[in-house]
Amino acid sequence: MTSEAPRETDPLTETPSTPSRPSAAARESALDLGAFVSASPSSFHACAEAARRLEEAGFTRLLEDEDWAEVRGDRYVIRDGAIVAWSAPQASTPRTPWRIVGSHTDSPALKLKPNPQLAAEGFSQIGVEVYGGPLLNSWLDRELRLAGRLALRGGREVLVATGPVLRLPQLAVHLDRGVNKDGLVLDPQRHMQPVIGLGPVDVLELLAGSAAVHRDEILGYDVVTVDAQAPALFGAHEEFLASARLDNLSSMHAEVAALIDAAGSPRRGADAPIALMVANDHEEVGSESRSGAAGPFLEDVLVRMHTALGGDDASRRRMLASSIVVSADAGHAAHPNYPERHDPVTRPRLGAGPVLKINANQRYATDATGIAVFTEACEAAAVPLQSFVANNAMPSGSTIGPITATRLGMVTIDLGIALLSMHSAREMCAVADPLYLRRALAQFLQG
Repeated sequence: MTSEAPRETDPLTETPSTPSRPSAAARESALDLGAFVSASPSSFHACAEAARRLEEAGFTRLLEDEDWAEVRGDRYVIRDGAIVAWSAPQASTPRTPWRIVGSHTDSPALKLKPNPQLAAEGFSQIGVEVYGGPLLNSWLDRELRLAGRLALRGGREVLVATGPVLRLPQLAVHLDRGVNKDGLVLDPQRHMQPVIGLGPVDVLELLAGSAAVHRDEILGYDVVTVDAQAPALFGAHEEFLASARLDNLSSMHAEVAALIDAAGSPRRGADAPIALMVANDHEEVGSESRSGAAGPFLEDVLVRMHTALGGDDASRRRMLASSIVVSADAGHAAHPNYPERHDPVTRPRLGAGPVLKINANQRYATDATGIAVFTEACEAAAVPLQSFVANNAMPSGSTIGPITATRLGMVTIDLGIALLSMHSAREMCAVADPLYLRRALAQFLQG
């Protein structure tokens, strides 16, 4: 982060004052979100950083290939680029319902191809594939890192993250005279291959050096590009945060903090629900993977937890029916330069609290029951709440919410903080909103 950390405060006892002049607690929360993003350049790093923070708070890891004899207490489990963590009261039984918050760990990016070595006009380049739906122009003329995981001989895996090593230089205006009148047109294959050096560069050797392993050990990799610029506060009163991967690390950061807050809350009684968070991978490409929301990861964990508590299939289905899940994913703020692209009445603002995402065609899973539940949670946490609905001429995107509702049958609520520049290499939010979301989610998890 480029701003100094503020004085230490308890972020749950100090409310952001106004969006234009954030409180010290809101500023501290936004700076911590920036630190979380910096530590999480890939989905695998995001899980590792979440695990580090959870372990500092007393959570212990369970492995999927071991028996889960005891699931009460504070636990977590990781599958690839996804993580599930929970806090189960010692009095938990097969009748204890879940309160769940879900997010995703991935962001639109450029992903390293299997044979990445390219060269042209004396430059070394790397071959990349477009991952998800990025704003391609936002990746131009900025320094990029490589980050992800390496699969090594013997079954070992390591994380890797380089410094700034890549750039996609834009064609000069002198060679594209119509660009400012006719618009920029980018071919994903011809124009989106970054330069990495002058003369030959062995990309795998570079990755091996960054991970402190030998090149010949690398048998496979899942590596993406990410903006190398550090998150930063800006604005007349530093009321904005600019950062890579706010969609959707803004939600993941909030749910990790909220779960820790809920686990340690003195107001949480013996009859409290099991507070659980899940952060899935691959949401930006449809969620259909073993670690995505359309896959079995969350359901596998819930089944194993319920069985360890002494439940059976019938009691588990009863508990799913009485449980609630929040799908936390960033939403759209009304854009000052494109006001016609938004609903004429429902217009979310930066700094005005979490945004309930509503869609008649079930692109979001929010319904009246969910709205009532989360409204009461926000009221109890003294957090403002707003809504988003798409302009009828602008079909909305979707989230893990409808997928999770379909798989598990739970009441599901779609929401998130409002952003501008969503799917850019560098997005922006209001400093006030990450703390608002954390406080609301912590209240929701406590039931």
